[in-house]
Amino acid sequence: MRAVGTVLLLVVLATAVATGAKRWRIPAPSLLVLVGLGVALIPGTPELHIAPETIGLVVLPPLLYASAEELSLRDLRSVWKPVIILAFGLVLASAAVIGLLGAWLTPLSGAMAFVLGTVLASTDPVAVTALGRRLALPGRVQMLVQGESLFNDATSLVMFKVAVAVAVSTTAVSWTQAGGEFFLLAGGGTVVGAAIAGVVALIRRRTTDPVLETVIALVTPYAAYVLAEELHTSGVTCVVIAGVLLGRSGHRLTDARIRLQLQLQAVYAVVVFLLESVVFAIVGLELPTLVRDLPAGTGAWPLQALAIALALIALRLLWMLPLSAAVKPTAGRPSWQLAAVASWAGTRGVMPLAAALSIPLTTQNHQPLQGRALVLTLTTAVVIFTLVVQGLSLAAVVNRSGLALEPEHTAREEADTRTALARTALIHLDEITGLETVPDAALDRVRRRLDAQLDQNADSDETGAPGAQTVLAAYRELRREVIAVQSAELRRLYDDHEISDTTRRRLQHELDLEETGLGGT
Repeated sequence: MRAVGTVLLLVVLATAVATGAKRWRIPAPSLLVLVGLGVALIPGTPELHIAPETIGLVVLPPLLYASAEELSLRDLRSVWKPVIILAFGLVLASAAVIGLLGAWLTPLSGAMAFVLGTVLASTDPVAVTALGRRLALPGRVQMLVQGESLFNDATSLVMFKVAVAVAVSTTAVSWTQAGGEFFLLAGGGTVVGAAIAGVVALIRRRTTDPVLETVIALVTPYAAYVLAEELHTSGVTCVVIAGVLLGRSGHRLTDARIRLQLQLQAVYAVVVFLLESVVFAIVGLELPTLVRDLPAGTGAWPLQALAIALALIALRLLWMLPLSAAVKPTAGRPSWQLAAVASWAGTRGVMPLAAALSIPLTTQNHQPLQGRALVLTLTTAVVIFTLVVQGLSLAAVVNRSGLALEPEHTAREEADTRTALARTALIHLDEITGLETVPDAALDRVRRRLDAQLDQNADSDETGAPGAQTVLAAYRELRREVIAVQSAELRRLYDDHEISDTTRRRLQHELDLEETGLGGT
C-alpha cells in the first residue's frame, strides 16, 4: 500500500507541476526535474528505486509511440540524409568521445566508460518532443531534431547492449557477432514494426467504434514493444516504426466521427501527459538516492558530469555545422544559427536513464560490476543538466537565432489554405450545376455558405420554406460531397509540400467538425 500511495502522490504532484508549467510558460520537463530534485532533498523523503523494466516496459512504449505518430513522414523525407548521418555517425562519435573522456576523467574502467558513452550517445525523443511543442521552429529544423531523436535511440541502445556484454563478460567478445546482433536488433525491429503497423491498419479500417479505437491506440505500442523483445529484436525500433507508419495513414483509417470522438475523449493524450509528467519528476528524484550509493573516491562526479555534458554539446555543435547547409530550405553556406538551435535542442532524457538502470549488477562470474553506481549517477546528472539548462534556455536561443516562425506565419498559411479549399469546392459546384440529381436550392445554399467563408461573413439559412426538409437532405448530402472534395484537396496541398503538417491536422479537424455537425440525412 505504501508503494501505491507513493505512486499516486507522485502522479498528483507531477500533474500539478506540469499544469503550472503550462500556465507560467515554462518547459514542463525542466520544471518537473527541478521539483523532483527539490522533493528528494527534503529530509525524510523516502528513497526512490525504480526497476529498469518499469520504465522500459510501462513508460517508454506509449511515449515513443506518441512521439513517432507526431512525426510527418513527408517532412522526414526532406531531411532523411542528415537524420541518418546523425542517427548513426553522431551516435558513434559521441559514444567514442564520451567513452574516452570518461576513462580519462573518472575512475571507470575502459569497458564501463564505453558503457557510459553508449548510454549518453543519443538524444531523447520524449524530452525533445515535450520541449519542442512550445517552439515555433521551421518545419525542416523541427523534423531534423525530432527524427534524429527517434531513430538514433535504436543505434545507441544496440551499441549499449554490445558495450554491456563487453563489461560483464569474462571472455573476449566477438565483434563479428556484435555486428550481427546490431543488424538483427535494428533490422528485426524495423520489420516487426512494419508488420504490426500493417495489421493494426487492417483492424482500424474495419473498426467503427471510438471505444475500440481508443483501446487499439493504447494497446498498439505495448504489443509492438513486447512482441519485438520476445523475438529478440529492438522493441524501441519496433514501436517507432509502427508509430511513424500509422501516424502517416491514421487520418485515412477512420472517419470524421471517430476522429473527433477520439480527440474529445483524449484518453491517449491523458495517458501520455501523466507518463511524461511522472517520468521527468522521477529523473529529479533519482539523483540524491544515486549519490548516496556512490563508493568512496567518486566525490568529483559533479565536475565530471559537467565536463561530459559540455563535451556532448560541443561535439554536437561541430557535427551540426556542416549539416546545417543541407537543412536550409535553399542550398547555401552552413548556418551557425541553425546549428546552434539544433544542437541546443538535442537534450537527453528518459531513454538514457532507462538504459543506465538496466545495467546488470554483477559480471558473468557473479562478481559486483564495478562502476555501475558512478555510471548511473553521471547519466542522471547529465540528463538533469540538459533538461534544466538547455530546456529553460531553448526558447531564448531559438528567438535569438531569428529562426522562430512568427505567429502570423501560421495564421496566414491557415487562412490561405481555407481560401484554397473554398475555391476548390466552388469549382466542384460549378461542375455539377445543371445535374438533375442535385436540387438548385441545395446548390444555392452550399454556394452561399462557401461564398460566406471567402468573405468571412456568417451565413443565414431559411429552413421554413415549403419543401425545406427535402432541400435540407439534399443540402447535407451535397455538403458531405463538398467536404470530401475539400479533404482531398487538403491532402494534395500537404503531399505537394504547399502546407505544413500542423495546418493539415488543424483544418482536417475543422472539416471533421463540420461533417459531423451535418447530422443524419
